[in-house]
Amino acid sequence: MDLHQIPRLRHHDSGNFFLIAGPCAIEGEEMAMEIAEAVSKICDRLSIPYIFKGSYRKANRSRIDSFTGIGDEKALKILQKVGETFNLPVTTDIHTEEEAAMAAEYVDVLQIPAFLCRQTSLLVAAAQTGKVVNVKKGQFLSPEAMKFAMDKVIESGNDKVLLTERGTTFGYQDLVIDYRGLPTMQSFGAKVVLDCTHSLQQPNQASGVTGGRPALIGAVARAGIAVGVDGLFIETHPEPAKAKSDGANMLPLDRLEPLLENLVKIRSAIQ
Repeated sequence: MDLHQIPRLRHHDSGNFFLIAGPCAIEGEEMAMEIAEAVSKICDRLSIPYIFKGSYRKANRSRIDSFTGIGDEKALKILQKVGETFNLPVTTDIHTEEEAAMAAEYVDVLQIPAFLCRQTSLLVAAAQTGKVVNVKKGQFLSPEAMKFAMDKVIESGNDKVLLTERGTTFGYQDLVIDYRGLPTMQSFGAKVVLDCTHSLQQPNQASGVTGGRPALIGAVARAGIAVGVDGLFIETHPEPAKAKSDGANMLPLDRLEPLLENLVKIRSAIQ
């Protein structure tokens, strides 16, 4: 797909990578607006195409008492308001066929979670909304296998597909990134995104709360740009330690700008 197919996406002809960024979960309107305003200003200055991200509900949690959201409609309306206020495309993840049409009323890009990337009915439902569909590669799949996930969307009448690398299961409590997979998935004709935060998760901790290695976010992002990835996915929060979801692997908001400045330089150097 071409980036100009994403509504309200600015700077899509800049030659830069594009950025999907925001909090793990929508915790409230004030926080979402703060992050969207800060990141959009940075991206406008650096001519980076920007898509705001926030989960309206967290369906895949290790423990039953984990934070899952502030309410579906409330969170989706906040996402819609972010898009309208800052003239940005917005994205969120969906988990069932019924959610596809519901979320599509509020957002521009539907994200398919990695654990659900083989769910045919979910992929078809997302495709049928006509929205851009971003399919995250399962931690259990090879890059080559993602062609079949992409084909399910395309064969359902929607050629607006993104594929996202988010690490591969390595043992019981770690993930690794095989950078060879980025050009492999690009060879299918898809725009490929590297998730720089979830790929550093350390799942299945004894506490029941996923850990992470956020100090390596910059290293992962720089390597991805050097390999030639089309886009980056970075979850960010003003105070990750206080975040209600996935704080262990989010980038502090005040560290995003210097990282993006560095990444733009690397992108320019390899073109």
